[in-house]
Amino acid sequence: MFTRPDLEAREAATLAPYATLSRAHGGREHEEEESETRTAFQKDRDRVLHTTAFRRLEAKTQVFLSAAGDHYRTRLTHTLEVQQVARSVALSLGLNETLSETIALAHDLGHPPFGHAGERVLNQLLADEGGFNHNLQARRIVTLLEHPKSEYPGLNLTHDTLDGLNKHHRAGLGHPSLEAQLVDAADALAYTAHDLDDGLRSGLITPAQLAGLPLWAELTRRAGLHGHDLSEQGRRTLHRQLLGWLIKDLTHASHASIKESGVTTPDDVRAWPTRLITYSPDMRALLRDTGTFLREHLYRHWRVEMQVEQATQVLHGLYHALMNRPSMLPPTYRALAASEGQPRATCDYLSGMTDRYALDTHATITPGGPATLWPR
Repeated sequence: MFTRPDLEAREAATLAPYATLSRAHGGREHEEEESETRTAFQKDRDRVLHTTAFRRLEAKTQVFLSAAGDHYRTRLTHTLEVQQVARSVALSLGLNETLSETIALAHDLGHPPFGHAGERVLNQLLADEGGFNHNLQARRIVTLLEHPKSEYPGLNLTHDTLDGLNKHHRAGLGHPSLEAQLVDAADALAYTAHDLDDGLRSGLITPAQLAGLPLWAELTRRAGLHGHDLSEQGRRTLHRQLLGWLIKDLTHASHASIKESGVTTPDDVRAWPTRLITYSPDMRALLRDTGTFLREHLYRHWRVEMQVEQATQVLHGLYHALMNRPSMLPPTYRALAASEGQPRATCDYLSGMTDRYALDTHATITPGGPATLWPR
């Protein structure tokens, strides 16, 4: 049987010198004994997996409302795709794959219902209270709102995992670990590939619209397919080819970047003036063009805009109703309001809702709505 020291020794013997080792983790806020058979990062990963917030990702929007269809990505399937990419590239680069997948599993815990539309609404509603950001909310969830033990709030994750959730907020901290940088890149990779796939599946974007997109032209050439007349099997083939192409580029470009930098320790990585996990210059240009296309033709499609309007009305209605009648907040959030303030506690409650629970709750306080709600 392999014990934790055995697993830690295996990491030290097999990972690259700039990888983050679990035996050298930065500690936890609350002192506790580590597992006999799991590394500290394995324990972090398992704690994230067992949270209520992680389970709720199954019914939270990626692009389409979770009720729009059984085959579109949800926030959970997006998270799992990010985890797969991060783990694969981490193994190729000699990074700590367990830390990478832990950060990937936790990176979207803070997303509210209705995707980025919901985030924009909550940010506006909380403008006088510091706003709302899903990255900061993810950290808030794992350090405060999830409460599996009575001894302390939060999951008591290692500082290395927590630091990985700070990817967009680095004031005074330097760059994050290579594992955290990798999750950031894998996030963009995954949503670019699957949003194109879901957009085509839904019919909101068409092969004809994509004809002038450089990434699409190169992708269809590599796959040997004609982009104008795309079958179901052809769409799947292109998605698979795109993932492989992006992962290969990310792996090779990052390896070259790390080698050229000469970094030899995790501290070197944090002090390096630029991020080291990167795509090739050509791929970065292709991804910028593709991101612009998706914003113009998918994220701002009139059908998606209708979902945005629905999210706006639902979250505005719920927020103001709860602020006007705080007694409608569940006891946990009423207690939280005493220390965090009513607006922030209300936001915590709303951001934790799934799409369907937010819709049902809004309908309940609206004339003619349902009489009961699913258990929370």
